[in-house]
Amino acid sequence: MAERFPAAVLFDLDGTLLDSAPDFFATLAVMAERRGWEAPADALIRPVVSKGSRAMLAAAFPQLEQDQREALVDEFLDTYQDLIGQHARLFDGVEPMLQALEQAGCRWGIVTNKPEYLAQLILPQHGWQQRCAVLVGGDTLAEKKPHPLPLLHAAQAIAVPAGQCVYVGDDQRDIQAAQAAGMPSVAALWGYRLADDVPQDWGADCLHESAAILSQPAAWPQVIHESEMS
Repeated sequence: MAERFPAAVLFDLDGTLLDSAPDFFATLAVMAERRGWEAPADALIRPVVSKGSRAMLAAAFPQLEQDQREALVDEFLDTYQDLIGQHARLFDGVEPMLQALEQAGCRWGIVTNKPEYLAQLILPQHGWQQRCAVLVGGDTLAEKKPHPLPLLHAAQAIAVPAGQCVYVGDDQRDIQAAQAAGMPSVAALWGYRLADDVPQDWGADCLHESAAILSQPAAWPQVIHESEMS
């Protein structure tokens, strides 16, 4: 068990820090209403929120062909932008966890596959503009998760070696990206996943059921701090 917090922590956004599913429910309901369709059931959408817009459109409108759903991606993003933050909430325990990290001098940032312009809109809704040390979106770089580049870029931006950072995410590709980056990881079991997902098989260093436990240093993977390196 760790005796102190990591030097830096990078977080996924949707399904890890933010319960954004209610915003997406509203987005898809608006799109369905425009077409005279019944709004998709929330229970169909929640498990795939971390999979992105195309997965949500597929779950919401299975009657459409793939190319028809692809044509709806821009409308989905535009509608979501109009609604962003109206229904979303931080997961329980997230704010106390971030405060505990900050009080310990740990820097934290966000690496998400959400387009950066949308992620930027969320920061001021929670007073994170100055608190979040780095933000990398899915379109910030040439690659996105599960490629390690976004995590490596974020670590470089805050001048902390990747091995001294920890990445926290609720999807398998989050853990895959961390492993490829040489970064310890935490699987956020409070987030979104399919019924047949098995997080225990992802290879994360720690798995936790709530963000609240991460307010304690002992809940984090053991990380060698720079001051401890010879």
